[in-house]
Amino acid sequence: MSEKIVISPTSRQEGHAELVMEVDDEGIVTKGRYLSITPVRGLEKMVAGKPPESAIVLCQRICGVCPIPHTLASAEAMDDSLDIQIPEAAAQLRELTISASNINSHAIHHFLVAPDIVPENLFKDAVNSVGTIRKNAQYVVDMVAGEGIHPSDVRVGGMARNITELARKKLYARLKALVPVVDDHVDLIVGLVEDADFPEGLGAIDQPVFASSNGYGDRDFFDLERYRELTPEAWYDDPELGKKACTSVPLYDGVNVETGPRARAAKFGGYTGKGVKAQHITRAYEMKNYLSKALNLLDELDTSANTMADFDPRGTGKLGVGVIEAPRGTDIHMGVVKDGRIQYYNALVPTTWNIPTMGPATEGFHYQYGAHVIRAYDPCLSCATHVMVVDDEDKSVIKNDMVKI
Repeated sequence: MSEKIVISPTSRQEGHAELVMEVDDEGIVTKGRYLSITPVRGLEKMVAGKPPESAIVLCQRICGVCPIPHTLASAEAMDDSLDIQIPEAAAQLRELTISASNINSHAIHHFLVAPDIVPENLFKDAVNSVGTIRKNAQYVVDMVAGEGIHPSDVRVGGMARNITELARKKLYARLKALVPVVDDHVDLIVGLVEDADFPEGLGAIDQPVFASSNGYGDRDFFDLERYRELTPEAWYDDPELGKKACTSVPLYDGVNVETGPRARAAKFGGYTGKGVKAQHITRAYEMKNYLSKALNLLDELDTSANTMADFDPRGTGKLGVGVIEAPRGTDIHMGVVKDGRIQYYNALVPTTWNIPTMGPATEGFHYQYGAHVIRAYDPCLSCATHVMVVDDEDKSVIKNDMVKI
């Protein structure tokens, strides 16, 4: 006899979401559905009619956990719409910013999942290394982009300023000293994940992986013709879930996809592992990858070079696309600038891509492991929320019954 298990809200993630699992008599999940119940924020609508510079300032506030990827994806979309080729030094500073930010975010996730995998006798060491890594990674973002949370120096056309040669040397020395800390932390986390008492294959799913690069991001990866966006009612087979869900469902080549650290490792590194353990392991190893990239970028940076391009802010109505590899996966912002104003804006964030994949990833295992599967993807729900119902007359919100804004 089938029974429904509902976890609402799911825990140790950003935002509010619901995991609905149908289980058999042994408690094995036969159908899993995951959905956002985080209220809509409407930032994409707020930028309409404003100058292109407004997109960066507003859209970086989509989320307080991953503001850096949204800052950069927004800047890249505006640059693309305005046909701007930013200077090499600006591109290096932007990549340095996302590299440091992704190290920081991965460390935060290790803190959130520590109760699942870290024994009491090692908990203090694991948490202390998280703090050390975050402090140094955030310092890099502060110095390079102007601020660690909502960076002010990422601009349409490049970066507001270059860093000084003294700052470059200090950052390089600081990150070089961080290498053994990150190495020890990654070894600890990977070892604990490998020893964790999870069933073999937990969370493994065969959806296509979705990633543009193993570093900064590549707008040429995203083909608008291959993308389709569904309303929740068209996706969830339970009408009540379709009415409650607060995100659209993006498909690529007609199917839902998996994005994030494991997807990047599979596509660009030939990694074959799948499931919860693979998600945690690849996320940990990415910290080393991003730290190495950051050091290389600092080594190559010409601190005397220009960081801002000259450009015509009026625009011609071209659809601009910005693609950034965020901690949780591929972050895509799209926008159109014409007559100096933003005519259209849309953000397809990593968790939006993963939501239709996370639910089915719980299937085939006992429902008690469902939350572990969800946490392995490190979902971030505020970014993902896109839909609500408004009253036709006074435009007030009446309930989340799904009209895309």
